[in-house]
This record gives sequence, structure tokens and C-alpha cells, in this order.
Amino acid sequence: MTIGILSVATYIPDTFMTGKEIAKKAGIPHEIVEEKMGIKCKPIPGMDDHTCEMGIKAAKKAIARAGIDPLEIDLIINIGEEHKEYPLWTAGIKLQEEIGAYNAVAFDVALRCGTTIMALKIAKDMMSSDPKLETVLLAGGYRNIDFIDYENTRTRFMFNLGAGGGAILLRKGHNKNRLLETSLITDGSFSEDVVVVAGGTKNPLTKDNLHLHQLDVLDPDGMKNRLEQKSMSNFLKVIRESLKNSGYSEKDIQYVGLLHMKKSAHEYVLKELGLSLEDSIYLENYGHIGQIDQILSLELAEQEGKLKDGAIVVLVSAGIGYAWGATTIRWGEGD
Repeated sequence: MTIGILSVATYIPDTFMTGKEIAKKAGIPHEIVEEKMGIKCKPIPGMDDHTCEMGIKAAKKAIARAGIDPLEIDLIINIGEEHKEYPLWTAGIKLQEEIGAYNAVAFDVALRCGTTIMALKIAKDMMSSDPKLETVLLAGGYRNIDFIDYENTRTRFMFNLGAGGGAILLRKGHNKNRLLETSLITDGSFSEDVVVVAGGTKNPLTKDNLHLHQLDVLDPDGMKNRLEQKSMSNFLKVIRESLKNSGYSEKDIQYVGLLHMKKSAHEYVLKELGLSLEDSIYLENYGHIGQIDQILSLELAEQEGKLKDGAIVVLVSAGIGYAWGATTIRWGEGD
């Protein structure tokens, strides 16, 4: 069964934080931020840039680009972060209302920054098994930048967190931009390495622990050592498995939509796949907008003419927890 991408869209806030501003807040040389961390600037949320709201804005753009009626949408999968307008709230239902998709059913999913890749698999599997699901929208927003303390050296690898929204529209029987297979890996040995310390049932939020309502790394040395052993190999594993299950190999790749990570890691993955820097877009002007990175990379690649007809495209994610994922797409009409 063919399932294709009708359109993609993002919403990026107007306000940006520069690498020099990050460096000043963190008390580190700006060369480290810009060259090693790879952050020239990143979007930060404005007063009205709430998590679900940014997803709504991206969804409306995607619907307009696809030229469809929102009433055609059968299912909405909210891919936004759990940090949103209200706690204990299904943002997808709000999104459904605001875009006028009154015939759809909506729900939320979460795998941190791996959510989009996971949701693409869920959407494809559901569309393949349910004849009533013809058109599916994935949309959501991200602003975990709110949980970053730039004076906390343990969270330095998360200084790239930004804000934004993204959306993908899928349609059954659409022969363009065919969604192929997804590969996922999760490793629970990292599950409590990165957490917001206060605010959950283990440490309920009080007036005395508000300062702990931030992202922190509980075992920085252990996490670093374990990631060094597994992270790069798991990136390559999910990419190769996604390609293999789709009937391709790394030799067929023409574009890789990678999440934002430090520049050396980005270059390493491309090199191991036999690709050049021209075969991807490094998001140094956006930082890491969580699970929106893959949508942004795809949108930018289309704008820059990097997605040729029939191109094999791989979208790649990694999320705290830890989760790695990759999805293969055959762009354009193909054969």
C-alpha cells in the first residue's frame, strides 16, 4: 500500500538567541558554542509561542500547501512535547478544533526528540491496517528551551534547544514522496539520566524546590561513557535497517535529514555513510527544535532544491531516554 507525504511545514518564532548570547550566559568562549556545538543562533519562543499553538500554525500552513479541506483529515497525531499549555492535557484535540478537522480523531504520542520518527511509523501502520484512514496529520510544537539553565555545565549538550512547530500531511494512495520503512532503537539504561528533577510524583513541585524545575543530568560521567559506546553505532544501525527494510542501502541515499547535534557528530555520520556535507543540511541557524528537526530539514532541503525526483531520503532522530530512529522516504514521483 502506497502512503505519501502531501506536504510539510514549520513554524519558527521571530526571535532568535545568538551563539554569542549563549556563550555569555554560560560563561564559555563563543567559539566553543558556534564551532564545536554548532550553534550560530536558535529560535526562542515569544509571548504567544505556546507548544500546541506552534503546532497549530505549522498545521495550517501544511494544509494550505496541500490544498486540502481540513474535513478530509481522518486522524491527527500530536507530536508536540509534553511541556505545553496545560499539564494533563491532550493537545491533539485542541489542534483538531483549531484547524477545523471536525471529522478526525486525535491523540498525542511522545518519545522526546524521537517522536516524529516514531509517529510516522504509527501513522503508516494504522493507515495500512484501517481502510477508513485516508489522510493523517502529524503536528506539534516544542519549547523545552524553557528548562535550560545555562550556568549548569551538566546540561551543556542541551544548550542548542530552541522552539518551533512542525507538521506533516500523509495520504493513502498518494504516489509522490512515498513513506517507506522506519527503524527504532530504545535503551532503558539511559532512562533516568536526563530529567526535570522537580515536578513529578517522585519530587512534587513546591515553593522550596522551584529551582529544581529544570533539565538536569543525574549521572553525567556515566551517561557520557555509555553514549560514547552506543550513540554513533545506533545512529548508523537505524539508518541502515530503515534502508534495508525499504529495499535500499546507504549507497542509494541522496539526502539525510539529521537532528541538530554537535558538528563533529553530524560530520561523522555522513562520512560513515559515504556522504558529503552537501547531502544534508546542518541546522546551525536553528539549533535543536526537538522532534521538529526532521520536518525542518525536509522543508529546507525542498526549498534549496536538494530533493530530486526519485531521491532516497532518510530522516534521523535521537531522543533522551534514549531512543534512536530513522525513516526512509522515496521523494517525488520515483518509479
